Amino acid sequence: MRQFITIATNAFMELVRQPIFLLLATGSSLFIVFLADVPYFAMGEDGKMVKDSSLAVMLMIGLFVAVLSASSSVAHEIRTGTALAVLAKPVGRAKFLLAKCCGLAAALTVLAYINTLATLLASRMAFDAYGEADLFGTGIYFGSVALAYVLAGFSNYFLRRPFVSDAVLFLGVLTTLSSLWLIFFVELKRPGTAFEPAMYKVDWRLLPACVLVLMALLLLAGLALACSTRYDTVPTLVICSALFLLGLMSDYLFGRAAESGVWWASVCHTVLPNWQLFWLADALEGTRSHAIPGVWGYVGKAAGYMVGYLGASLAVALMLFEDRELS
Repeated sequence: MRQFITIATNAFMELVRQPIFLLLATGSSLFIVFLADVPYFAMGEDGKMVKDSSLAVMLMIGLFVAVLSASSSVAHEIRTGTALAVLAKPVGRAKFLLAKCCGLAAALTVLAYINTLATLLASRMAFDAYGEADLFGTGIYFGSVALAYVLAGFSNYFLRRPFVSDAVLFLGVLTTLSSLWLIFFVELKRPGTAFEPAMYKVDWRLLPACVLVLMALLLLAGLALACSTRYDTVPTLVICSALFLLGLMSDYLFGRAAESGVWWASVCHTVLPNWQLFWLADALEGTRSHAIPGVWGYVGKAAGYMVGYLGASLAVALMLFEDRELS
């Protein structure tokens, strides 16, 4: 167990120390908040566009991070001989692969957490034709991100600590503090309505939607890990992108034929991951209540699907990794 925790911790630290991880986490969170400041003139659907776009950014950035992180964690170590050095010790291949998966899952959770805060904040700041952009909140959030970089630079220069990992740490802490302050302690009203209650509020229904996006990223990380046991970064990205696109169209391409009893369509519909199960954005506008009834029960069912598919992906990854020549 100690070896497993050590490998998983090292894998997590190696991933969050990658400059591309910091850049994607920072860029995606800033872009999500920026989306709430853009006038869409969408005939009352401005908030919906902000929410859909925020979840889409969170999902697409997570796809790239999952593929790049899986390749860096497995394929790069196989190519450089690090994996061989680790497996030369009394560490089994299954333990090595599962520990890498846990480290990768932890890194994706950090990314999803930062983007979830930005998504919740964007849902609060979204405005329609009768409102105006919350430039104060945007400035506070952007300032917290800039302060995270300044503190990371200070710790790197004076304390000789690694810049990237400290920047990720400060980014998570400061964006949490700024988001909580803006959400719970700053009241935002429509222009000219000083005596009316706050009109801009957080859509907490986005929280289960973000959890489902994280599950989709974890499932995608399992697929990327399986591909990384055999291929390098670019082929892994191509394969995972193809599986992602086919999974999005799975119901359209194979769903009807599978219901009709066509065996090959049933096989394809079962084997391909159904990403639509993890997309709750359309259901957010299906009810006017504050919470969607039974949504967390649905999240639990989706978690069961994710665990089963992730287990199958890791089993395939282990089969491919068992007879992989590491020298």
